[in-house]
Amino acid sequence: MALKGNLRDFSTTQLLNLINLARKTGTLSIDGPQPAQLSFREGKLIYASLGNGQNDLAHVLFEAGKLNTKQLQIIQSRAGRTSDKQLGHLLIQAGYVTQSDIIQSVRQHVLDIVYKLFTWADGHFRFDANRLPEPDRITIPIDLESVIMEGSRRLKEWERLQHELPNLDVALRFTERPDARLRNINLTVEEWRVVSFVNPRNNISQIARANNLSDFQIRRIVYGLLQAGLVEFVRQQRTAPVVSKTNSTAPPAPEPVEQQSPSVKRSVVHRLIERIRNL
Repeated sequence: MALKGNLRDFSTTQLLNLINLARKTGTLSIDGPQPAQLSFREGKLIYASLGNGQNDLAHVLFEAGKLNTKQLQIIQSRAGRTSDKQLGHLLIQAGYVTQSDIIQSVRQHVLDIVYKLFTWADGHFRFDANRLPEPDRITIPIDLESVIMEGSRRLKEWERLQHELPNLDVALRFTERPDARLRNINLTVEEWRVVSFVNPRNNISQIARANNLSDFQIRRIVYGLLQAGLVEFVRQQRTAPVVSKTNSTAPPAPEPVEQQSPSVKRSVVHRLIERIRNL
């Protein structure tokens, strides 16, 4: 009989602890904000998928920065029904990626999914013993002890960030005089992307959607920018619709985000660098 329940009564941490201690083999399905599946073999996490798409190897490598947009489009048009294992072999032979690139990218994809589940407080789950992913999927064994420890740490951080940034419907703007802490600033690629969208007409939720960031990721980045004295809140600022940068004739989205043009982005980065140098 399958194990069933709700995350309100049995958390992700407890589920993973049970699977780890019992060295279970099977698949855990969770019907939360998105449908999620985690597969295990003898207590080790081997595979994960989230949502109804973009869990294939081509998208995993694209999200990891191992493939560019053009390469992804070529692969999608030519791959057809090629399995992940077959595609991986072809990409290695063609020199697109290495075996190490595939292993690291798939592993990170699996971990990113499972860490999201730690923040889910509601959702029906079901564990089906001995049910495993399709044979054509690439599986990477990952010890659950380290996953549980990191997931628990992120859960505590998530709770703190929710307390510090309870509302994501507020906008950001650059501070007039950056704090002296900017002297040692070292932003990641994701942080620079968020910075490029900072504008009084864009609220934090819109910036997150434009950069495909989860609530946890955007809260972490914005909190860091606030602590560094780089940005500040713009309160009671109404957002305005903006025409898409890729299609000027298309109607605006319900909650569009104003993204600066590449030249404006570069000038923002240069201004920030100059500010740091002048501190």
